[in-house]
Amino acid sequence: MTEGSIDLESNGGVTVITINRPGKRNALTAGMCSELRRAWETFRDSPDRVAILAAQGDIFTAGADLNNPPAQFWKALPEVGVDIGKPVIAATNGPVVGMGVTMIAFCDLCVAGSESKFIYPETRIGIAAGLIASLSARIPHKIAMELMLLGEPVSAQRAYEVGLVNRLVAPGAHMEEAMRMARTMSQSAPLVLKFLKEMTRETLPKSPVESTYLTQARAEQVALSEDAKEGVQAFREKRAPRFRGA
Repeated sequence: MTEGSIDLESNGGVTVITINRPGKRNALTAGMCSELRRAWETFRDSPDRVAILAAQGDIFTAGADLNNPPAQFWKALPEVGVDIGKPVIAATNGPVVGMGVTMIAFCDLCVAGSESKFIYPETRIGIAAGLIASLSARIPHKIAMELMLLGEPVSAQRAYEVGLVNRLVAPGAHMEEAMRMARTMSQSAPLVLKFLKEMTRETLPKSPVESTYLTQARAEQVALSEDAKEGVQAFREKRAPRFRGA
């Protein structure tokens, strides 16, 4: 398990996506981020209506594995790298560090065990892509700046008080509560859930980095589409292309 994995399980209309590298504090490698992206795509294309993002062990994630850092972490983020349109719940147990905080920011809901803490240490490491700036549209501005600029731990209790966390539970109870919430939403009207999520996404301000990544993701959808392949093939074969809108 040195390399780690992203595990996926479907359970009664709920997809559970689990970061599984506890021996390395669930630090995310480039390969794991690619797996996470595929997991979001699998969830998006499945009949499941809600996803839970969780982790094995007593730490959610130590962030990027600096020995094998993911160059395009943004592609593994729900609603940034993958357009999902379904509710996503983060369930944290223990520290949430670096890009883990960014993942929490882009999930719709968060359940945290009381021993969780949120740390964004990039100012001390000297590495940042800037996507974390979107946090300031999701929690009070000065709390976001404190978390980003000081790099000091924010407790689960304070994260709950400022709105980064929806439910604060006893240690080890985070998955039970996340599943309870997921079950409630899985029995709700999916079109309404999608509509409300889309309207909220349009309402939230976007940082320049987030806007750039969203544009890039949409451009890549076109570039990697079947129509793009058909267009090139038709050009080579000197015939009219047969586009299918896919």
